[in-house]
This record gives sequence, structure tokens and C-alpha cells, in this order.
Amino acid sequence: MEQFDLAVIGAGAGGYAAAVHAAKSGMKVALVERDRVGGACYNNGCVPSKIMLEHSKLLQEFRRAQEWGIEADEIRVNFPKLMKRKDSVVDELLYNMEGYIRESDIMFYRGEANVSKDLTVTVTNRAFKARDIILATGSKPFVPTFKGLETTTYLTTDTFFDLTELPKQLTIVGGGVIAVELAFSLAALGTKVTMLNHSKDILQTEEPEARPLIRKKMKQLGIDLVLDFDFDYFDGNQIHTSKGIFTYENLLFATGRRPNVEIAKSLGLEFDGRLIGVTGHCETSLPHVYAIGDLVGGFQLAHAASAEGKHVVDTLLGKNPDVIDQMLIPRCVYSQPEIATFGLLDYQVGEDHTIVTLPLDTNPKALIEGNRTGFVKLIASTVDASIIGACVVSDGATEILNSILATKVTGGTAEQLTHVIFPHPTVSEHIGEAASAVFNRAASALEGREIVMR
Repeated sequence: MEQFDLAVIGAGAGGYAAAVHAAKSGMKVALVERDRVGGACYNNGCVPSKIMLEHSKLLQEFRRAQEWGIEADEIRVNFPKLMKRKDSVVDELLYNMEGYIRESDIMFYRGEANVSKDLTVTVTNRAFKARDIILATGSKPFVPTFKGLETTTYLTTDTFFDLTELPKQLTIVGGGVIAVELAFSLAALGTKVTMLNHSKDILQTEEPEARPLIRKKMKQLGIDLVLDFDFDYFDGNQIHTSKGIFTYENLLFATGRRPNVEIAKSLGLEFDGRLIGVTGHCETSLPHVYAIGDLVGGFQLAHAASAEGKHVVDTLLGKNPDVIDQMLIPRCVYSQPEIATFGLLDYQVGEDHTIVTLPLDTNPKALIEGNRTGFVKLIASTVDASIIGACVVSDGATEILNSILATKVTGGTAEQLTHVIFPHPTVSEHIGEAASAVFNRAASALEGREIVMR
């Protein structure tokens, strides 16, 4: 029976990163995937959703250009062509991933994996053993149990991206990151979107001051947002709630995901609630078996899973890596404007902290681009000026945040951010101004503006 140093079960973002990193480090690696490489992120998650959001953003830019005086004939949306482009981009990325797997001399197995406690892996009729195993089996969409749900048909995030015609109407159940992003992706294209979220607000895991800005933009796009109610029952194409009856043509559940834990259960691994219990280095209750990504606690994000996969490999290589600091993992919402955050939020910090919020309407580049909705927030310690958290809300926020995060990761402080010479005009120079405001040294042109400190 063939022996491997490492077997990775699941070729999504985390499993793929772990397998390539291990192979490049000299390990003999087997990678098993029952479906397409890339997992949920590349096939029916972050990549296709961001492609569709880019289409939506481009259309909004066309409309803004007309407001500024660049006139054109009526803009028409060829939705099937847009979806064809989405498929081609995804296919290209997956082709590249499969190429990297081959180039890394990874033994790739296609099929359902069964794992025994002696670390024997069986795929169809082929069996091999591994010294260590990483479970990276990802998750699947979660649909709550509602009375009468069997009377209707609905989409999940696994089927949403198979649409070939632009829906005239779409009702989304949910109010988290995925729900908001998919609402933005279709509303600007002409779909009448209704979002039903029984909680009191949307994006409740994200920066509170960003939420009203996103709600305002949703309203501008014609999205009907219904909050703070109870679901009663479903009946055909009607949803009965404590706030009335909502009729829909198309229904999408974007209500979170649940981990694929079949292998974990067969191995008798210990659980922490619905998730697999692991140590700080992602090892499960069974020695030499590790779990990463959506199977374990922390942020259910592709880049978090990739970091965990590489961390496990470094642990196996004897590099003794530090436990991953969850506060250094950026959280991103690709709404319009985008929200990018790391570290603590306002309500999570205690005394001895300064919080600066600098609105974008004081930034020249933001005004030039017409993207004045948003802000840069910086949370710093009043003791040593260390950066405790940050949030950027703007067009391109997920790129802009990185300069603050890089400063934090490399041991820099808010004081050191004030010494960075940012190019002008850029939105990122607002980071330097926010850092200066921590020490009451904001540029004179900003004096008296809405700089919030507490």
C-alpha cells in the first residue's frame, strides 16, 4: 500500500493551499476531492459572487458617468453573456489550480474519501496510508426548518450561480454577508430584490457604523429590506410573517452554512458544538488528524482556511509556528461601498483606547471618484499606540485596509503610520490622516470636520 507523508481531504481553498505548501516543502502529498477543485469559494461562493458584483459595480459606474455628463444610449444588460463570462473566469482559475497541483507533484485522487483510524484513506477502490491527515471538507448551505417549506421551491448559494436568465424578482432570506452581497449583485442589474431578515439589523457581525451606510445604498438600489419580524409559514410562493405576506417569483436562502463532518463523525472525533474540536494548531482529538476551514471555529473565510492549512503543514515540518491570531484575519464585505475590518470593534475595547473615525467626504480622491460614502476608523492604545483594530468603508476598502494590517503584523504602531508618506491623491492617504488624528495632529484642512474620537 502506498505511503504518503500527508493526505489532504478536500481541495477547496484551505486544502489546496495546504497540499501545495506541503509538496513545495518536500513532503509526499495526496490530495482527495470528490467534486471540482476550488471548493465552495471558487465554484459557488466568493469568486463567482465577486464576479457578479463587478458586473453590478460597472453598471453603476456607467450610470454615474451619465450623471456627470458622459452621455450614451440606453444601457442594456445581456445577463446570459455576463454569466458566461463568470463561468469562463471560474474555469480559468480552476484550470490554473489543477495545473499547480500537477506541477507540485501532488498525487490527486478524484472521488469520495473514507478514512479509518489507522490513517488509511480509501477512494473508490484505491487505498493508501498517510502519516498525517488534514480534513478540509468544507461546508454546505444551511436552510432553516420552516413550516410549509416543502410547498415551495428555492435556491441556495450552491444553485444561485447556475442562473441563466436575470430574475425579474428575487426574495432573499437572510441578512448576513452572503445575503447582502448577492442582493447588490442583482439589484443594480434590474432585479427587484426583497431581503427578509428576522433580526433587528443586517451584517450583525460587522462594523456597526457601516450598517446604516449599506442600508442607505440598498434603498437607493431599490432593495426592500424587511427587519425584525417572525416567520410564520410558507405556502407556495407566499411567505407569511408577523409583518404580513410576501409574494415572490424566486426565493434564495442565504442563511449560513454547516460543516461537512461525515468523515469526522466516522472517526469519532470530539466536537465543539457543530464544529470539530481542535487545538490551537488545528489537531483533532485523534492524533495525526487535523481539521481546518469551515470545519473548525474562527472565521469561515477562504483566506482563513488557507492560513490554517499552511499553519498545519508548518507544524508538521517542525517549524513551531505561533498560533494564528484571529484578530489579524481581515473580514471583508464586498458591498458597495465595501467593508474591510480587522481586530476589535468599538464595543469590544475597554479603557485606554482612542477611536478615530474619519469620513471619506474629506478625502480628495474619494470626491474625485464620486465615492464619498464611507470612512476610515482606527482604534489605538493610548498606552503604547499599538493598533487594536481598524475598519475601512469605501470603494476598494478590501485593498486599502492592507496597509494598516501590514503595519500591525510587522509590529508597527499608529505613530509609525503617521510617518508613512502616502501618495496624493489616494483614498489610502486617509489612513495617515486617521493615524495623525489619534495624536491630535490631523492636517489643518481637516480641522473642525467630523473626526470622531472617544
